Amino acid sequence: MSKSITRRTLLRGAGAALTLPWLESIASGAPVPAAENLSAPPLRTVFIFMPNGVRPDYWTPPGDADDYEITPHLKPLESLKSDFLLLENLWHKNTVGRNGHWPKVPAWLSGGFVERTTGSDLDSGGTSVDQIAAQHLGLETPLPTFELGIDPPRTGIDTAGGGFPRALGSFLSWADPHTPVPKEIVPQLAFDRLFRNVRTPVVSSVDPKHPSLVASLQRDETSVLDLVLEQAKSLRRKGSSGDQARLDQYFESVRSVEQRMEAAMRPQKRWINQGKFPLERPAPGLPDSHPEHVRLMLDILLLALWSDNTRIATMMLGDAQSSQDYSFLPGVKGSFHGLSHHRNIEATRVQYEKIVTWNIEQTAYFLKRMKSLDEGGTSLLDNSMVLFGGSLKDGNRHDVENLPLILAGRGKGALKPGRRLRAPAKTPLCNLHLAMLHRMGVMEKSFGDSTGPLEGLS
Repeated sequence: MSKSITRRTLLRGAGAALTLPWLESIASGAPVPAAENLSAPPLRTVFIFMPNGVRPDYWTPPGDADDYEITPHLKPLESLKSDFLLLENLWHKNTVGRNGHWPKVPAWLSGGFVERTTGSDLDSGGTSVDQIAAQHLGLETPLPTFELGIDPPRTGIDTAGGGFPRALGSFLSWADPHTPVPKEIVPQLAFDRLFRNVRTPVVSSVDPKHPSLVASLQRDETSVLDLVLEQAKSLRRKGSSGDQARLDQYFESVRSVEQRMEAAMRPQKRWINQGKFPLERPAPGLPDSHPEHVRLMLDILLLALWSDNTRIATMMLGDAQSSQDYSFLPGVKGSFHGLSHHRNIEATRVQYEKIVTWNIEQTAYFLKRMKSLDEGGTSLLDNSMVLFGGSLKDGNRHDVENLPLILAGRGKGALKPGRRLRAPAKTPLCNLHLAMLHRMGVMEKSFGDSTGPLEGLS
């Protein structure tokens, strides 16, 4: 069966169907009619995950006032202080007493109780907030969501860490409790999901009804999907009852792809940022250095948002126990996870602090780029909600209370940044997710273990 039709085959078909080749040659001759554009920038929502916690007193400022002193970890964000909310006292009660890392990652965006399984039957406890939003809003853009990361997925069971599958800590987005959404870690492949044109500069002004575009879409994507369906139907007739049940689920996924194809074929009201985004198609494979890899993926994420190819995205700066070697930083020798367990030995703790701050610097770079991109009098950051943080507070102790979180952007006026927001102790992080969903126009009554939308964001 694996040779005839695989999950990779479906994803390849879906990826082709969902991405449109925006070509400068088409754009120059067939600009999108103004009446079919959005008249105002849309709201974008981004979730950026950092593993292995922080040094708590280097993150949380002293006192309890709305205004606050910039702490060492927050120093890279100092020039952006008026552009983000520093959130305090949020947590996930379902991660208490579990493994230090693996089950906490899927819970960060779902709030679910992650089950201890053998690995073939993953259970994250819930659907992640980005995927809930995509269920309502995903057909408005070529890519319903955009998932990026740095580390490849892990396999096996962490027998030394509570018996949880390592795959749990490899994925941030979950389409349902049993289905992680794969993240792309290869820059060129991530870029190609947005633009399959390899020679001309990227532009976002193109008529989705232009004959050349439609012909390309039908020639390349419909044939792939038809082939996938034909193979799958043939297999269903020959398969066991169990195989038939699994293929029925597969057909449901294909129907979802067909709906997205139909949406892609219809003119989508999109926000058009005029001009060119200064990013060439990356070279094949992975970059030689970790800093180059991270910056390139963040640039591609910026491009996805700027070009309105997606409005919902996630980015993992590392998996649950990121073993990335940070010896490229002065005075650092070792991996992120290894140094996070510094046991309060100063020489080790200082190295860990440098790694945490470096990751925050990358987020600051991303936010500053967003702020610099004008969208007709407002910035891309003004028109976004960007949640940055992690599923641990103290990486050394695996603390889960008062998670390190900032919410950047103004959410098109739905957020009031530039201050600290201290929720009551042990407020569910899902209250924040619910409030973000409401600001996206997704009026869910509850989400995860929420007790109501988080108050005080605006």
